[in-house]
Amino acid sequence: MADFMKDSDLKDRFLNALKGKAVDMVPALSVTQTGTLELMEKSGAAWPEANFNAEKMANLALAAHKFAGLEAIRYPFCLTVLSEAMGCSINPGRYDVQPFPGSQPFAEMAETLELPSDLAERGRIPVLADVTSILRERAGEEIPLIAGIEGPASLASRLLGTYNFLTWVLRKPELLRRCLEVTGAACSEYSAVLSEAGADAVCIVDGIAGPDMLDPKHLASLIKPEYENFCRAGKGMKLIHICGNSTSILKTLSECGFNGISIEEKVTDLPAAKKLVGKKVSLIGNLSSSGVMLTGTCEEVKNKAKECLEGGIDILAPGCGIAPKTPLSNLRALVDARDEFYSN
Repeated sequence: MADFMKDSDLKDRFLNALKGKAVDMVPALSVTQTGTLELMEKSGAAWPEANFNAEKMANLALAAHKFAGLEAIRYPFCLTVLSEAMGCSINPGRYDVQPFPGSQPFAEMAETLELPSDLAERGRIPVLADVTSILRERAGEEIPLIAGIEGPASLASRLLGTYNFLTWVLRKPELLRRCLEVTGAACSEYSAVLSEAGADAVCIVDGIAGPDMLDPKHLASLIKPEYENFCRAGKGMKLIHICGNSTSILKTLSECGFNGISIEEKVTDLPAAKKLVGKKVSLIGNLSSSGVMLTGTCEEVKNKAKECLEGGIDILAPGCGIAPKTPLSNLRALVDARDEFYSN
């Protein structure tokens, strides 16, 4: 594995950072999507094929470690695998656009939503199990594998329709609660498939549950129980990413059992955020993916990264999914900034 590794302790460093243990330096990686146009060119694996073909997906996922130096392998590059398996039609996207759902199969019949008995065999779930196995074999045990999936709220909003989801919070909370129990169970089952295949961590991405879309009190009453169930189920590290300014819900999220919480740059006071989550949960982030990572210079990326490190971030990472047109040099600058921070 010499082709892929500079440091045989990457996995230990990642796991220790999530467990709140001492590390020689903060890990520098991404818990959100890593497919960029430059990495597609270097790996010979491009979207949309790399979102559907196991070998190409594995090649592109490995590229972020091999060419950018990110200290974990994060895959897949979209948030549609579970949605598809649960009944959504999927638009495959294009070379610079991720796949996205094209239907809301339970918008008119929410009462019939249930967990399929053959979920693990549906859609691309077997493909992602294969990708995990391929990555585990090719990367060895030294590099952490992070699998991303839709969270229970995002999955429910796709199956029911976003309008229904947001209005039923007030109009039909019991029906929505039952639907969330189903989607939460689907997340747990899919997570178990990935963990059994070799993933070290599963990161749920649940943007619609954030305060930009949902009142924090409804997160606590409707969605928190499903997060708690997800964190209790199966093995491996459990992470969550919420878009927007998640400051108002950090304490609630920290009570669910997650090992790490990924935050955007809109969470501006890192010391205060760390106090909210306490010592049992690691904070991950929070360089702007659509800002400095995409459009900034390498020096600007380094400056922002060092601000995150000075603020006490536990894992240095982009604050959201990496934009496809992000320069490879800026991904490298993220890691270089961490190295420079600890060399001074």
